[in-house]
Amino acid sequence: MRSTLYTIGYEGAEISLFLSVLRECNVQRVIDIRDVPVSRKPGFSKGSLSAALESQGMGYTHLKSLGDPKEGRDAMRRGDYPTFVEIYVAHLALDAGQRALQQAIEIAREESSVLLCFERNPKECHRTIVANEMRKHTGFDIRNLGVNKDLDARKHKANDFIGVASASV
Repeated sequence: MRSTLYTIGYEGAEISLFLSVLRECNVQRVIDIRDVPVSRKPGFSKGSLSAALESQGMGYTHLKSLGDPKEGRDAMRRGDYPTFVEIYVAHLALDAGQRALQQAIEIAREESSVLLCFERNPKECHRTIVANEMRKHTGFDIRNLGVNKDLDARKHKANDFIGVASASV
């Protein structure tokens, strides 16, 4: 069993720096938890990201059922964090969400894994909720990775996360 689960957002990142951070942390598998795994950012749509990861010896898994539904994304665009959390927690509680959560746990137990979404700040992203749920079931140590121009993999302890019960970021 792996003891650390990473999270990362690619907002503002270039694919080469993103891959460097993952290599630096010895990530073996990216678990993409975007509802819609397409991006206007070169290199981050499902097909091109999967190919880039494979070229670096890393695997890729997309778990659509862990993605933030449109209603949740709309709430975040409005800056309505409490509604976002309410929507996402209800979405995650659905059978499909729970099955995908168990699949993510199984993967992360076998391989050094990172949860991927767009938002740079984990406190503003559903991947924090997913990571915290995974930690409840496994005891994983959660580390958030950041990508910057200096190739600095900024690591934050799990208590840097804003929990599901928090009202705002």
